[in-house]
Amino acid sequence: MSGSTLGHLFRVTNFGESHGPAIGCVIDGCPPGMSLSETDIQPELDRRRPGTSRHVTQRNEPDAVEILSGVFEGRTTGTPICLLIRNTDQRSKDYGNLLDTFRPGHADYTYWHKYGLRDPRGGGRSSARLTAPMVGAGAVAKKWLREQHGVAFRGGMAALGEIDIAFEGWQHVDANPFFAPNASQIGQLEEFMDQLRRDGDSVGARVVVEASGVPVGWGEPLFDKLDADIAHAMMGLNAVKGIEIGAGFRSVAQRGSEHGDELTPQGFRSNHAGGMLGGISTGQDITVSIAIKPTSSIRVPRQSIDRQGDPVTVETFGRHDPCVGIRATPIAEALLALVLMDHALRHRAQCGDVALPVKPIPGHV
Repeated sequence: MSGSTLGHLFRVTNFGESHGPAIGCVIDGCPPGMSLSETDIQPELDRRRPGTSRHVTQRNEPDAVEILSGVFEGRTTGTPICLLIRNTDQRSKDYGNLLDTFRPGHADYTYWHKYGLRDPRGGGRSSARLTAPMVGAGAVAKKWLREQHGVAFRGGMAALGEIDIAFEGWQHVDANPFFAPNASQIGQLEEFMDQLRRDGDSVGARVVVEASGVPVGWGEPLFDKLDADIAHAMMGLNAVKGIEIGAGFRSVAQRGSEHGDELTPQGFRSNHAGGMLGGISTGQDITVSIAIKPTSSIRVPRQSIDRQGDPVTVETFGRHDPCVGIRATPIAEALLALVLMDHALRHRAQCGDVALPVKPIPGHV
């Protein structure tokens, strides 16, 4: 299966299946000499892992990461780093009724037609479980970017189904199970999710992620633009159906006099561009918003077909997230970090010796 690798100089190859013995990734291109251990990676995996609240899948995976290679005496060697996460709580029997049928909205139908066979257990390779290794790789990228450039990441849920979540402060994100930058609406969100689970249905979500401290100059022209690579990575996240950079679709209704971010000696006056111009970072915050569709695996009976093309009714059992967007924030942060890490190394390779006689303006006024 091609298409399992992200990046150019910092390359992450993902492997495994939802109900296989293990999942993981190989990171190639991490610079040597950085201190690294499982304790640097595990906290990020703990943010993403299942079973952390009643509002997500109750599959109870510890997601304990093991570093198999690429680290010697506590430091990266510059050789490939292999991260392994063992699956310990599979219940493959829950998927017995899906051997010959296809879940509406799921990858069952397309995988079968492409490969001629498929692993129905938990979605196999198409499962959101495969995002865990990317979060592990993202933790490695986050650490290097923080130590070398002071880059920091943050994110949160901006909408759960039809409920818009008001921004009240990033400090609230880690204090609730929704990664919401909000304290006053948590009760409403919990009631909404409890009813959704009783209904056996699902909803989508909107998640916002940002990176601050990104230097000016990262990115490539045309097809390797920084924002194009960010969009490529985010669309590789399960269930993502839309992405906005900066003002995104709101820019349609803006005039040039509003959308174009004015520059002053003190910094940019606004950030409608989302921290990138011409595919190259401006030094402002990188801002990304993603739209996540409702979970395809639901208990509500749906019409489908079997492998012979005959009509059937499909009900999905097992343990599933009524909203996969609830656990998407650390995943989106990780993907953003992986893209920025790759472009940091690419910029260093080609333009590391570029020096201008003036300093860049601050990211904002």
